[in-house]
Amino acid sequence: MISYRPFWETLLKKNITTYELIYKQGIPANTIHRMKHGAAITTKTLDELCAILDCEVSDVIERIKDE
Repeated sequence: MISYRPFWETLLKKNITTYELIYKQGIPANTIHRMKHGAAITTKTLDELCAILDCEVSDVIERIKDE
């Protein structure tokens, strides 16, 4: 299972809001909604988020093993 927990932690560390991502950086609100609900995003979106946040993929997603 993919988790976006690192994304929310990265936003907090960098003091960036979802409002800023949507209205200043052009990330679609639907993308943020999907991430809040654990739905899939594209690798293109993942790359865009990493560029905006100046971070690595591991700062946005993590894989949690199914037990």
